[in-house]
Amino acid sequence: MTTILLVDDSATIRNMLKATLEPFGYRILEASGGRAGLEVVKQEKLDLIISDQNMPGLDGLGMVKSIRAGSNNPDVPILVLTTETSNEMKAAFRAAGASGWMSKPFTP
Repeated sequence: MTTILLVDDSATIRNMLKATLEPFGYRILEASGGRAGLEVVKQEKLDLIISDQNMPGLDGLGMVKSIRAGSNNPDVPILVLTTETSNEMKAAFRAAGASGWMSKPFTP
C-alpha cells in the first residue's frame, strides 16, 4: 500500500487532503508541523510527503533540508503545498530537494 505523509499545521487542510486521497486506497499519515513530520519520517517507510511551508517550530523548507541530509527516506518525493508563490521560495525548495509545488487553495 502506498503511504503518504501530510505535514501541515492546519488540521482543516490535512483533513481535506486525507478525504481527497484515502478513497483511492492510500495510507495516510499526518503531522502537525515540521518537527512532527521528521519523527514520522524516522519511523515509517514513505512513498510521498505533502508539506506546507509556513508552520511553527520547523518550517517546510527546514524539514525538506533535514530529510534530504539524512533519514531513512532520503529519496522520497516531496510536494510542497503552500500559499507561498515567490520564485525565490520555489527556487529554495528546488535547491533543497523538493520534487514539486502546488498552491493553496487546491482543488481535489
